[in-house]
Amino acid sequence: MLHWERATVTGSRSSWRGVDRLQVEIERDGRGADASAETETVSAIAYPELTGTPAVGERVLLNTNALRRGLGTGGDALVVARLDVLPAPEEITGHMVKARYTPMQTMVDAIDDPEGEHYATMQGAEDLGGMPVLVADLHSSLPALVAGIRAERHSAKIVYVHTDGASLPAAYSRSAARLREAGLLASVISAGQSFGGDLEAVTVHSALLGAKHVVGGDIAVVIQGPGNLGTGTGWGFSGMQAAEHLHAAAALGGAPVATLRVSNADPRDRHRGLSHHSATTYGRATLAPVHLPILSRRDHRYNAFHASVREQVKSSIVKPARARGTEHVLAEIDAKGLRDALEEMPVRLSTMGRSLGEDPEAFRYAALAGRCAAGLIPTR
Repeated sequence: MLHWERATVTGSRSSWRGVDRLQVEIERDGRGADASAETETVSAIAYPELTGTPAVGERVLLNTNALRRGLGTGGDALVVARLDVLPAPEEITGHMVKARYTPMQTMVDAIDDPEGEHYATMQGAEDLGGMPVLVADLHSSLPALVAGIRAERHSAKIVYVHTDGASLPAAYSRSAARLREAGLLASVISAGQSFGGDLEAVTVHSALLGAKHVVGGDIAVVIQGPGNLGTGTGWGFSGMQAAEHLHAAAALGGAPVATLRVSNADPRDRHRGLSHHSATTYGRATLAPVHLPILSRRDHRYNAFHASVREQVKSSIVKPARARGTEHVLAEIDAKGLRDALEEMPVRLSTMGRSLGEDPEAFRYAALAGRCAAGLIPTR
């Protein structure tokens, strides 16, 4: 069932690049919201790329599916259309369509489009030349990965590849937008069906090649957008996509680094210590050798919790992968300075609603992965 509701724009709220966040007043027609109430004011997101920017007083059509079900949308409805105004057409030279065959499909200029300015470069791009490719399953890891990279290589040019495992609009990521504004990301490339990055690519493979040869990046970070979908089953979670990202990095001659999902605060047993998502993705689904960054036993922070994570990684990732003939590399990384680097990030650190102070290991292990990947950047 779809929840469609009409509303009038009454004001604006905090927006960021690629996203207009609006205050809207739901119209009362007996459907959707409680018709007995006089008014209901909610927050709504409009993507200018799809609808243009609705003005105060305009009537809009909203999709309120996630809002009415109380799902993790940040409490926002989504603007589907402006009821009285058509957005101005945008000139696109290429023929690439994203969000294909949905009512909101959009044309983009992709770096691998024959009509695009980067086509000649992409035609000749075949190899990553050892560029580290840092892969994670949770979008909330992005700021911590950047913190770890910069703690090791402050001037590293970082490119974020936004995949289509979760949020299709790359603009929805406030973290990526803020990191981009702060100069901590050189570029955002939206790959697959995702759209709205600085650059567009048809596949993760071409996005990685673009990160290297178009942007000139030193390191690529590949993660699905916000909105990871999990079911509590062994294989039914969108983060499984990370295995294919690691395969792409290996196939293109990159240095794949897998971020471990770790928590010392998650109330669910399957995610406490090493998450079963990491165990399944890297231990059972990843067929190429990757680096697995863990806290060094020589680090003064190393304790029983980290020893337990280490054993989980060995038993549930390294051992089953080895049985299939895949030899992952257990990389022991020092955490010196990483807490300070995390606290200096210009974005709020939050994973599953928990802050850095509430779940420090979740962010520490992501930062360890960033430091590990930075150490693999080829010398020039």
